[in-house]
Amino acid sequence: MLNPEYLFSFAVASFVIAVAPGPSNAFLMAQTFTNGKNAGMQSALGFALGGIVHTLFAVIGLSAILKASETAYTTVQYLGAAYLAYLGVVTLKDTLKNQSQDASHSEQIEAEKPRKNVTFQAMMTEVLNPKVALFFIAFIPQFVDTSLDASTTLQLALFGLLYPILAFPIDCAYVYGGDKIAEYFRAHPQAPIWIDRISGGIFIALAVNLLL
Repeated sequence: MLNPEYLFSFAVASFVIAVAPGPSNAFLMAQTFTNGKNAGMQSALGFALGGIVHTLFAVIGLSAILKASETAYTTVQYLGAAYLAYLGVVTLKDTLKNQSQDASHSEQIEAEKPRKNVTFQAMMTEVLNPKVALFFIAFIPQFVDTSLDASTTLQLALFGLLYPILAFPIDCAYVYGGDKIAEYFRAHPQAPIWIDRISGGIFIALAVNLLL
């Protein structure tokens, strides 16, 4: 169904791309530092789901529209940046709120803290990144073998779905490493507040990076 040689090349290229530090890795680390390993794992799942959405977009041609229309690209770009900036502001606002509370109630505050849908946040961050859409439409077709009986559409879909599957365990490794680093800082009373501040700054920096 897929050319074995192309499949191997795709796996190697996908591994290199997933390992290389980038905005998605920064988002994973920020969520892990702020909300723990479970939130990091949920973020990794969200990015995988976002990859599936982009695969569907690429197959039905929406990614091509983004590539051809500057207005569509800019609109999605601003939406993605606004969403990341929103996450950053909310995170920073939470740190100010927690800092004003008495330290003796920190555990109660954490227990009463509303659970956020981190998976959805990560998925929307991925979906609203037009660079990811262009990545799928530019990267994946290179591995399609037109000499095979399988249709081009089917090959695009399979490669597109394969990428998040290959990237997911690498994202989990980032989460595991980030959690080990965060454990040290969480052992100090003021560390969680500073971790949240750094994470909020990362979200805002990612929004700026997406615009630039």
